[in-house]
Amino acid sequence: MMPTDDFECLYQGHLLAGVDEVGRGPLAGDVVAAAVILDPNAPIEGLNDSKKLTEKKRERLFDEIKEKALSWALGRASVAEIDDINILQASLLAMKRAVESLPVTPEYALIDGNKSPALSIPNETVVKGDSRVAAISAASILAKVTRDREMVALDKTYPEYGFAGHKGYPTAVHMKAIKEHGVTAIHRRSFRPVRECLMLNRTNVGLKDLI
Repeated sequence: MMPTDDFECLYQGHLLAGVDEVGRGPLAGDVVAAAVILDPNAPIEGLNDSKKLTEKKRERLFDEIKEKALSWALGRASVAEIDDINILQASLLAMKRAVESLPVTPEYALIDGNKSPALSIPNETVVKGDSRVAAISAASILAKVTRDREMVALDKTYPEYGFAGHKGYPTAVHMKAIKEHGVTAIHRRSFRPVRECLMLNRTNVGLKDLI
């Protein structure tokens, strides 16, 4: 695996896993992570930070990554886990689960960001790694497309909230929906806007919590 720009990895073998997560900022839904070991003999053109790609391109690359990668896996932490251990620890847990779920065991891992999960293999963090390291870019794409699809599906269960559009992020539309309709079972109660809504509108929460 070659870096996409200026990053030089300490590990120079082929069983290198790129790891990234999505969903730290939203007020609702799980945090989803992915780990990817790319095949140096099957290059994938156009890899980049998933947030910098169009939805159409992410979808195309999603299928290509799964087809060409030596190995890939997803991991997640639930809303309950986020509320229990906080979003940072939940994100690290999701990444750890993704790495440990890889069908092919990596020899080394590159983690997007500046904090690493507790892994049994050597690893290092890469700030802005999703735009600097191809394997991390691939992981960011798998994680984002997976989570986005889940939020679109949840939009059918909770149509009042507009999850298909904002994917759970605290947009004006989402905040207005929370104030009008209360908090659902997939909202993160430890996040301040949700917690404040619970405090101010407890009578509106009851029925939603039972869904």
